[in-house]
Amino acid sequence: MISELRLVISKKKNMNKSNINIESLVRDNIRKLVPYSTARNESKLKNALFMDANESPFNTGYNRYPKPVNYELKREAARSINSALKPKGKEGLDGQNSLHGAGENVFKEVSAENVFVGNGSDEAIDLLFRVFCVPGVDNVVSIAPTYGMYRVAAAINNVEYRECALNANYSLDVETLLAVIDKNSKLVFLCSPNNPTGNLLSKESIINVAENFNGIVVVDEAYIDFSGDSGFTPYLFKYNNLVVLRTMSKSRGMAAIRVGFAYANPTIISFMEKVKYPYNLNKVSQELATKSLKEDNLSRVKVIIQERERLGCELSKLECVQKVYRSDSNFLLVKIDNPLEKIEALKSKGVVVRDRSTVPGCEECIRVSIGKKDENNLLLSILKGEEVEGYNNYIELSRITKETSVNLKIFKTGRGITNINTGVGFLDHMLELFSVHSGINIDIDVTGDLRVDAHHTIEDTALVLGEGINKLYGQLKGYNRYGFVLPMDESQATAVIDLGGRFGFEWDVKFASAFTGDFPTQMYSHFFSSLATAGKFTLHLKANGENDHHIAEALFKAFARAVRVALSNEIREYELPSSKGVI
Repeated sequence: MISELRLVISKKKNMNKSNINIESLVRDNIRKLVPYSTARNESKLKNALFMDANESPFNTGYNRYPKPVNYELKREAARSINSALKPKGKEGLDGQNSLHGAGENVFKEVSAENVFVGNGSDEAIDLLFRVFCVPGVDNVVSIAPTYGMYRVAAAINNVEYRECALNANYSLDVETLLAVIDKNSKLVFLCSPNNPTGNLLSKESIINVAENFNGIVVVDEAYIDFSGDSGFTPYLFKYNNLVVLRTMSKSRGMAAIRVGFAYANPTIISFMEKVKYPYNLNKVSQELATKSLKEDNLSRVKVIIQERERLGCELSKLECVQKVYRSDSNFLLVKIDNPLEKIEALKSKGVVVRDRSTVPGCEECIRVSIGKKDENNLLLSILKGEEVEGYNNYIELSRITKETSVNLKIFKTGRGITNINTGVGFLDHMLELFSVHSGINIDIDVTGDLRVDAHHTIEDTALVLGEGINKLYGQLKGYNRYGFVLPMDESQATAVIDLGGRFGFEWDVKFASAFTGDFPTQMYSHFFSSLATAGKFTLHLKANGENDHHIAEALFKAFARAVRVALSNEIREYELPSSKGVI
């Protein structure tokens, strides 16, 4: 049987995939479907008095339906792919874009007509079932182990789901997979890098499937940016039965907005657009996804890859770890002694990992997402059996504006973990001092319009941190309420605080220079004023000295110490408590 199959594969290798009739694979009822249409789209007017959709006429910013098809977002999704794939000099395509053994450059620019934008990649997966698979008749084929949503989507659509087990090293056996296919097989799902195994499938294997399957081959590349590989979008123009899935959720850090893409030939995209719901993606998600693609900042991917390699190395040293599988993604598959016991130990400290021990081919395994350095260190400490503070006692806040995105975790108990990334180096330094001297651990990530200036980043960081402090003392009982400090330094700073729920601010500080590092000195007063406003507390600050850097340090240390005293319930820490005693 295998030798016969090899002969069939050999004969088919020269077939021209551009000759596949995609429409013949589409369900009859979908081909005949008249899609839902809006008068707005039919009018083709961008600016008009819209009285067609029974919306509220009062502008809230969100009173109108979102664009049924956001062409700007589709264009940005295409541009982002093209930018990463453009040929570099004489060598042609960057990375691994050229066809293996084919001796040809397959690079062509994708356009908006090659892009479907959905509510996460899961919508694209579901639509492919609805476009191509007749319920109760057709089947789809995938690998095992792999992403569980393919099986779920098959069950929802009443489509038979067939599996081909990966080899022991998680590579794909093409002959075995093709042997599972029959005349009713419409889709093949190949996740690369694969989830939960983390490895790339070889390009040769996927090309072999595309060349020998007269159906749709879906390559799910949710994790491709962590692999160093260029993926399969360069192959769309050679194999018209390819669909490549991408997402904003992983490397771009936008999982909450639920935006995913399918890249394919225009015929496939047109049928997906035909079947999708009219307003499948909300306006906020469209705007944020477009903004992120325009910025095209994947700098944190390198940090995650570095941490992946470090964490993998450290995990492999643990006695309880049998094997750490090589990963091309932002997670690690780890074979470990007593996985359920380890999962519970981690959970007891507020750390959640994925149990994969019941998945065939992943016995005794857990899947660990790559965190920040201190988070990964916490995971290691728990697995070593060390005594550590739990991670589950924190307040989480975020603020997203046109200019900035601020995400904060503020911990109620000191845990020795502080991660600060505002993009303003001197502000990071000051917040680190605040964390150390206040005893409050913070985890804050900020992205802002620093290409303009630091104003919005500094202001919005202060507002979110102030709100966090407000929620912190709002949940405490028995705290002092008042705090003050006079740090001993070449510069002197005094901070007086009243966590009484009322805003007040006094400022008596002068700087000699326009900047301390990359922090504009005129923003210090605004930072602390914004902090007190959002925190709903009274704050008086006074400082002087000869060195602006030292003045700034003294200010943050003084403020931190004042907060520490005010939040404490130890009267000894404050010489003159409120006349009402400890609140």
